[in-house]
Amino acid sequence: MIRRREFITLFGGAAAWPLAARAQQPAMPVIGFLHPASSDAFADRLRAFRQGLKDAGFVEGENVAIEYRWADNQVDQLPALAADLVSRRVAIIAAIAVPASIAAKRATVTIPVVFLAPEDPVRLGLVASLARPEGNLTGINFFASELAAKRLELLRELVPGAIRIAVLVDPTNAAGTDSTLRDVGAAARAVGLQIQIFKASNSREIDATFAGFVRERPDALFVATAPFLTDRRVQLALLAAIHRISAIYPWRDFVESGGLMSYGASLRDAYRLVGVYVGRILKGAKPADLPVVQSTRFELVLNHQTARLLGLTVPDKLLATADEVIE
Repeated sequence: MIRRREFITLFGGAAAWPLAARAQQPAMPVIGFLHPASSDAFADRLRAFRQGLKDAGFVEGENVAIEYRWADNQVDQLPALAADLVSRRVAIIAAIAVPASIAAKRATVTIPVVFLAPEDPVRLGLVASLARPEGNLTGINFFASELAAKRLELLRELVPGAIRIAVLVDPTNAAGTDSTLRDVGAAARAVGLQIQIFKASNSREIDATFAGFVRERPDALFVATAPFLTDRRVQLALLAAIHRISAIYPWRDFVESGGLMSYGASLRDAYRLVGVYVGRILKGAKPADLPVVQSTRFELVLNHQTARLLGLTVPDKLLATADEVIE
């Protein structure tokens, strides 16, 4: 027979054991998510990022937590936001776009960083090479400025008489702007186009740019890659329609918001790949052993309704080659 005191001791121990076991379980890993723009414009891409995490075995709120840091287009705030994530000892940082990637690289040499960069990360100084990144960074290169020649070619197919091309850039996105101007300039010279550069880093400057088009009268508009410009895609599409100017954009988000045409890498796929890489590193992989992934999915998206509004006839060739035509 078990004495009463022994029974109480055994019962108390049995009840306490699960609590002790739970107390000893490791804390949920925390991902730092660093982005130069605002969350409002990127909900769809965030879903793709979370899908990538899920593909790697991680679900936010279940076995991983995410600390989001959005700069709200105040790029100069990124170093402080990156430092804050480092001070919180996050397990890994997902750094989206060049300014965030550079800020994360400067903030830590120990915490793994998975970047999403629109141009050559070797040239940007993020990694030593694509195959062997070295250090604590690796990520996804989704190409952007390198596609300038293709975007100009598509613009000319849709607007054959276009000679004078306005190029809209965000001057606060220094690395992206430099690459755009270099690549667009070379591509334009090769086919005899004239380009004029316009700069905008806030909504008022976008309004002023389109007001200036009344005077400058460009034949078409080339919108550069920049988180801020993506953030303002509805404003850009609306003003292009009001001013009846044909424009090409880097991402499908613009066309879904009423823009005319886009050509670029699938950013949903790129964000998903960032999530996959973050998951792999959380499982123990080292950034130095994960080669930089280059996007292989590119998409041409047309808004047929906007084309009709602008009085454009979309060539059959473009309709046939488009990945999606929005009616």
